[in-house]
Amino acid sequence: MVALIPYITAGDPYLPTTAEALKAAATRSLARGTNFDAVISMLREVLPQLSCPVSLFSYYNPILRRGIGKFMTIIKDAGVQGLVVPDVLLEETEILRMESRVLLTTPTTPTDRMKSIVSASEGFVYLVSSVGVTGTRTDVSARVQTLLQDIKQATSKPVAVGFGISKPEHVKQVAEWGADGVIVGSAMVKLLGEAKSPEEGLKELETFTKSLKAALI
Repeated sequence: MVALIPYITAGDPYLPTTAEALKAAATRSLARGTNFDAVISMLREVLPQLSCPVSLFSYYNPILRRGIGKFMTIIKDAGVQGLVVPDVLLEETEILRMESRVLLTTPTTPTDRMKSIVSASEGFVYLVSSVGVTGTRTDVSARVQTLLQDIKQATSKPVAVGFGISKPEHVKQVAEWGADGVIVGSAMVKLLGEAKSPEEGLKELETFTKSLKAALI
């Protein structure tokens, strides 16, 4: 995640996705031998060098496959401070409770359920900006402004907007609407995937990230 609150999300490559950029990234990653153990090894090496929290994004199957207790112990020992598991129902998230268990609310979430979700979410609330799959979009739906207002009335926790955030203009817009952060995934993955080399990709990513932050000034 990049914007108002410095926060990084690391992803497990074994994630089903219909977003082309993320699907291509997962394919490249798996082809090069990336797996859960490799992700954890990388986190153990990198986390001591970071000043911001890191969360892990994973669907439930990899967690269930390793055993919930074992999985939670591994990621906590690695220094992970948050967990995003989008395919687990609110009623079943208690077993995944940790320091920062981030829950998602969407444009189709009923108000009463939204209030329950934001109450149970820890660290921050992830507001999905649109219905459908993740990926870059031209504009941010104006409905996000109303959704942010509703969530802000229900909680004092930070709210980050994701799905389709890919331009500085998007960041500026949702910040003006009251968002505390934005979640940027597909745009960054696409940029890295289209770069001529990993080094060039990282330089372009740095420039892109700075442009998103500059939109908040």
